[in-house]
Amino acid sequence: MQVRHFISLLDLSGNELRDLIHRAIWLKQHRDHDFQPLKGRVLAMIFEKSSTRTRLSFETGMVQFGGHAIFLSPRDTQLGRGEPLEDSAKVISSMVDCIMLRTHEHQTVTTFARHSRVPVINGLTDLLHPCQLLADMQTYFEERGDISGKTVAWIGDGNNMCHSYINAARQFDFKLNIACPADYRPLPAIVEPAGCRIRFFDDPLQAATDADLVVTDVWASMGQEEEQQKREQAFHNFQVNSQTMQAAHHDALFMHCLPAHRGEEVSAEVIDGPQSVVFSEAENRLHAQKALLEFLICR
Repeated sequence: MQVRHFISLLDLSGNELRDLIHRAIWLKQHRDHDFQPLKGRVLAMIFEKSSTRTRLSFETGMVQFGGHAIFLSPRDTQLGRGEPLEDSAKVISSMVDCIMLRTHEHQTVTTFARHSRVPVINGLTDLLHPCQLLADMQTYFEERGDISGKTVAWIGDGNNMCHSYINAARQFDFKLNIACPADYRPLPAIVEPAGCRIRFFDDPLQAATDADLVVTDVWASMGQEEEQQKREQAFHNFQVNSQTMQAAHHDALFMHCLPAHRGEEVSAEVIDGPQSVVFSEAENRLHAQKALLEFLICR
């Protein structure tokens, strides 16, 4: 059987993604059951970027499923000493059942996938963060039902999370309003295939009008810390605050992949308020990724 990878939401069909979401919800509801479909299986986790939620969710998920996760960093492996990615992929995939990478260059993950004999999962790159979108979609489904036909407002940087929301709009069939400074828009190559599902706004309040879900992220992602002051100036009118949420539907949800900077991209009253589901969203990284691991490894 052909190996399946999860580099982008586009690697799975819309039906497969929905099945994953419903499976994640079931696993969450039955978390106390002794269910170990990955007993004896091993996940290699390669981290070039620091992590809290990604490492915890994948490692905990493997343990709960009866498997084992191995943490690898460039400091501790030949990856940090210049071994070709192709060679590393061939060696690592000969000894484990799945590989997850959290790295800078998207090409690192795609190269691993081309040379791996086991499934490769994108735990985050500078281009995409598909695992987070599984958790976000699970959270919305739990709280409000299917997101098809709904409107999502993305406020902030056109970064890897924004790119993944664009792909999610295609796969889950919702409308995505994007409000961001002109110099920080998402890549046209990712926007264009989504067609009329995507609309751009200069004003966050217009983007949030009648939205069912409002989402943001930090203004300066990992590796962009030297741009912090410049980005604060560019994004100072793009904070998600009470006015933003008032423009959205009265029962709109607020999401943020965390970590968050209260007082910058989101006000404390919103992220700590009744419409915020950020901590359910964070927990769902575990359940969504358990469903993903089961899907990829147990096929």
